[in-house]
Amino acid sequence: MILSQFFGPLELHFAVALGISLVLGYLLGAEREMRGKDAGISTHILVISGAMLFSIVSATDVLAPTRIAAQVVTGIGFLGAGLIFHVDGGVKNLTTAASLWISAAIGVALGLGFYVVAITAGLISVLVPRIPRVGMKERVHPVERP
Repeated sequence: MILSQFFGPLELHFAVALGISLVLGYLLGAEREMRGKDAGISTHILVISGAMLFSIVSATDVLAPTRIAAQVVTGIGFLGAGLIFHVDGGVKNLTTAASLWISAAIGVALGLGFYVVAITAGLISVLVPRIPRVGMKERVHPVERP
């Protein structure tokens, strides 16, 4: 069969992982968009899919199969840090940065074939930001200078 020449076990793994990446990225991104955040559906799908692809490619390296995937943690940490900023004495976008970080972790899990782990982490990641807050933090406004 000619299809089997182009579609082996690695490609099947990639197709399944990509499908899960799309669904989980959509769910995580939609949750962020519903809260009016800039990093939404496209960003989360791309982060999960990119981390997944890096992990698959990394796993094929016979000398250091985790070398490339390990760099995803640092790279996404840098990306997330760019989202966090101070406004009126408070911190903004910390949860969005964390959602990108766990999106990358989900992508790595998918790339390494841990489908159940990735799906479970993805669903928990969608639910956690929806947990009701216990109390509101009091905003401390900076002292205005004359």
